[in-house]
Amino acid sequence: MPKKKAFDPAKLIKMIDDETPQAEIMKKLGFRSSTQLKTAYMSALIAEGKVPAIKGGRGAKKAAKVKPIAVGKRGSIIISKEQVQRLGIGAKDTFTLRKTKIGIALKRV
Repeated sequence: MPKKKAFDPAKLIKMIDDETPQAEIMKKLGFRSSTQLKTAYMSALIAEGKVPAIKGGRGAKKAAKVKPIAVGKRGSIIISKEQVQRLGIGAKDTFTLRKTKIGIALKRV
């Protein structure tokens, strides 16, 4: 991933407020695409406090405290009663287990 472009946010905002053409702004500040320019403009507005930052996305909520899942002596996966109830798992439910890039996935069959 390329490094972030270093620029002066106040200078970019002033150029846009002065209605400087996009091509000229890109040339002076060294942006290669209009997407880079638009992203930099939004970041500059947030940095200057003219636009509030967007809150949310991944990790915005605090994760609920859950007990860890253990593996028993015979290789059985042990899940706490609270987690079983919260997930709505029944005694006769069956699952498939597969390895993923970020861990494991358990899917109800």
